Amino acid sequence: QVQLVESGGGLVQPGGSLRLSCAASGIIFSFYAMAWYRQAPGKERSLVARITGSGATNYADSVKGRFTISRDNAKNTVYLQMNSLKPEDTAVYYCNAEGRFSDYGGQGTQVTVAS
Repeated sequence: QVQLVESGGGLVQPGGSLRLSCAASGIIFSFYAMAWYRQAPGKERSLVARITGSGATNYADSVKGRFTISRDNAKNTVYLQMNSLKPEDTAVYYCNAEGRFSDYGGQGTQVTVAS
């Protein structure tokens, strides 16, 4: 059974930082690209960042220079380091495992940026 469990969300003030984690089980982790998506109320889910099994990354323009995605294949975990957070980063953040034949998603973790 595939499980993706996100953690690390919460309430943070503008300009602050958070680190999200996503622990995967039930898949050969290194075979999957891992991605973070987010969905704000009333908006569609959108890609935040993606990292391939070999470590190549890409980011949404809105987070470039502020967010960093990384992975630890030994721990089956992907991370999203979020710095200089803005109120518009408020959303539920979802972890996805994206394989050649199948994709899997987590339940999400809430990130709220407010003073």
